[in-house]
Amino acid sequence: MTSTQTTQFSYRSQKELTVWSGYPDYKPIKGFEKPETATRTFQYSKYGHAYAYATNESVKVFDASTLTQRCEIKQANVVDLWFSPQGSYLATWQRPTKLEDGSGSRNLLIWDALNGEQIASFSQKQLNNWNFQWTDDEKYCARMVTGEVQFWESKNVGKGVWARLKLEGVAKFSLSPGKAPAVAVFIPERKGAPAIVRMYSIPNFNQALSNKTFYKADSVQMFWNDLGTNLLVLTQTDVDKTGKSYYGETNLYYLAVAGNFDCRVPLDKEGAVHDVTWGPDSKEFVVVYGSMPAKTTLFDHRANAIFSFGVDPRNYVRYNPQGTIVAVAGFGNLNGTIDLWDRKTLKKVNTFHAPNASHCEWSPCGRFLMTATLTPRLRVDNGFKMWHHSGSLIYEENVDELFQVGWRPQPVKEFPSMRSPSPPPKPIKVNATTKTATVSPKPAGAYRPPHLRGSTTGTTTLSQREAALSGRGPSISGQRKGPGSPAGKNNKNNNGSNAGALTKSSVDSLTPEEKQKKLRNLEKKLRQIAEIRDKQSRGQKLDAAQVQKLSTEASVMREIAAVREQL
Repeated sequence: MTSTQTTQFSYRSQKELTVWSGYPDYKPIKGFEKPETATRTFQYSKYGHAYAYATNESVKVFDASTLTQRCEIKQANVVDLWFSPQGSYLATWQRPTKLEDGSGSRNLLIWDALNGEQIASFSQKQLNNWNFQWTDDEKYCARMVTGEVQFWESKNVGKGVWARLKLEGVAKFSLSPGKAPAVAVFIPERKGAPAIVRMYSIPNFNQALSNKTFYKADSVQMFWNDLGTNLLVLTQTDVDKTGKSYYGETNLYYLAVAGNFDCRVPLDKEGAVHDVTWGPDSKEFVVVYGSMPAKTTLFDHRANAIFSFGVDPRNYVRYNPQGTIVAVAGFGNLNGTIDLWDRKTLKKVNTFHAPNASHCEWSPCGRFLMTATLTPRLRVDNGFKMWHHSGSLIYEENVDELFQVGWRPQPVKEFPSMRSPSPPPKPIKVNATTKTATVSPKPAGAYRPPHLRGSTTGTTTLSQREAALSGRGPSISGQRKGPGSPAGKNNKNNNGSNAGALTKSSVDSLTPEEKQKKLRNLEKKLRQIAEIRDKQSRGQKLDAAQVQKLSTEASVMREIAAVREQL
């Protein structure tokens, strides 16, 4: 990082909204006047040119680099706001109300973000900030209404519609980034016909550039690469008819804008897709998928798997902006473990824990990772932490009722890429209890069953255990044998083929419904075992029942494999 270039972030709590400088200061920026009343939201523009926040009375817009006020928009009760990519325009949304004539109010308003003048207004019942979008160069903007996507030249957005893309049943659209903007549209399944994603060049809507049809898609999320040349489409059903998930079934599809390639991304572990992200070079992407423990895989620009980050309890993945480090983590109901991988060598460089984190974001310089515990996810222990890419905690701040926190986006060219990992800086502000509890990536003394104490057998990871039980890796030695078992013979607690045969025969007579029920029960047991193992890794003392349950992990995984073979 250069000596003159610093990062910036903002946070919003019940008591205040403020803007801070990043490393090495971590202090409120002088000259920014905090609002005297409570705020509802704040937002940076995509490229970090503009910053705005909303109170109950108005919206204030600032130049993000200098924090000088551009304008104040006297619009009350704004619930959400979002910028055009370059920060030239601002959209605000309020809750709709009925007018005297029975019509809906014009509650979606478009403003000039430089002078605060209103330039367009629309009626929109639901809050969908994707429903009004701009191209990266802000030349065009678009909005979806029933049966069509309407386009304007941004400078004439308050006037007549410039172009229309009419598609019966269209449910979502997304404008691509990049220099040659395209639009992707999604049409759900209808009357037995498959769902469709189509891409068109703007404004040539006569013929689609690319077209992909598929079933099992009630809703989608669209992920463009930064160049706007390829699109990942994550589909989801409201209900999983196979009964394997309570949250519906997910699939991932890959489409090239050029129309010369599309496919279903081959995910080799059953279960939901938890997260997906593109690399900053737009030539690769990473997916976290499968039932817990999930699998994390790196794919190339033709959706070929090229590296596995392993099988662990993870549901989050992000590259740093320079593309040199990949963070793979488990948040939410997982324990907050974060793995950092060197993208060039594909070696894990560090592991640390950020328990109870509900927000995670790389700094623009790519050297620091911010984690935060936010309200209403948790109403206690709210605040944010700054971690160096070496895994060292260098700063933390406790903030009561923290609602929102986020970095100001800045160009990658302002922060040169690291040639090699740098040593951790000296901690600036770290609570003593946190420092001793979270910085060490490995527990001091993991529990070892009595029959393994004093032996040379090492502990095994979840990925190693799964590989052994599925036949893709070496067997796990040191398994406990039942009383009276002859030496060298397999029994129900060993990894031999007889164990698999016994387990298979136990489910042969079950009906399909009973097999599904048994599988759900076994998966529940495996989740409970993972929770116990997590407690064990944090040094918590286990009772006898928990120790006994841990010893059944191998047999539970074998039973799951056997039941799945029968389905």
